[in-house]
Amino acid sequence: MITCYLRYIIDPYQLPAFEAYGKLWIRLVEKFGGEHHGYFMPSEGTSNVALAMFSFPSLAAYEDYRKRAATDPECQAAIAMNDKDRFIVSYERSFFRPVFEDDRGVRPLPRTLDDR
Repeated sequence: MITCYLRYIIDPYQLPAFEAYGKLWIRLVEKFGGEHHGYFMPSEGTSNVALAMFSFPSLAAYEDYRKRAATDPECQAAIAMNDKDRFIVSYERSFFRPVFEDDRGVRPLPRTLDDR
């Protein structure tokens, strides 16, 4: 599995436009076989940084998604949103390999807010 981490510098005066853009990409990543882990919008502190993370089974699957997304009309429409309104100032993309097991090979059970 490979996880793509995106760190965006965004126009803090256009948060609703960026959030709408992010909501589109959640569906679009999943349309091409990825698992989106969400967009993380500014809340307290820095007002111009947002994050997103999504995973694909392999780097080859991610590269296939990129190739297919480049010609997909819905993906092109999402990209055009930013081309028109310029709510993304810049971004950086990094890739990570997740670790889900502890040192004994045990994968922790999912936690819920009720577990607090």
